[in-house]
Amino acid sequence: MPTLTAAGAVAAGAAVGLAGQPWAVVVGGAGLAALGVVLTVIDVRTHRLPDRLVGPGVCWLLVTLTLAAVVTGQAGSLGRAVLGGLASATGYLLLGLARAGGLGLGDVKLGGLLGLWLGWFGWSAVVAGPVAAFVLGGLFASVLLVVGRAGRKSAFAFGPWMLVGAAAATAGSLAGALPY
Repeated sequence: MPTLTAAGAVAAGAAVGLAGQPWAVVVGGAGLAALGVVLTVIDVRTHRLPDRLVGPGVCWLLVTLTLAAVVTGQAGSLGRAVLGGLASATGYLLLGLARAGGLGLGDVKLGGLLGLWLGWFGWSAVVAGPVAAFVLGGLFASVLLVVGRAGRKSAFAFGPWMLVGAAAATAGSLAGALPY
């Protein structure tokens, strides 16, 4: 129950943060934020990002962003979102294939979901989200190494950092801190 409470609170916060966006983008973002809380809890506990949650998340965003595109006439934003999702998933897949045991397919699929979301806001957001995820995740891992709570071969959940990176890129885009 605490996870659902947190998911609701984060969804409400996301809706407030997205004020000024088309209503369907607000609804899509609030749903993504709630899903992000649930995925974070699962990934931290199990190092898994279940398809049964990520897949419907992709469908949710496709529906809400399509509605936003229809209502606002921003078909180009929808096209960029879809391409952003494909590009992000491809990038994460290549990284996952480059090092066995690194990124899992759950991370790849989550990358596609987050690329879809960030693509709505622009190509800069599609790039900034993963960059922020790797920087923040790397800092976290470095701190764990320095304080002796992890070794060089320790594994940790990367999904939460992907979600934080996407949130940071979204905030940066909305604040006008990212170029198109």
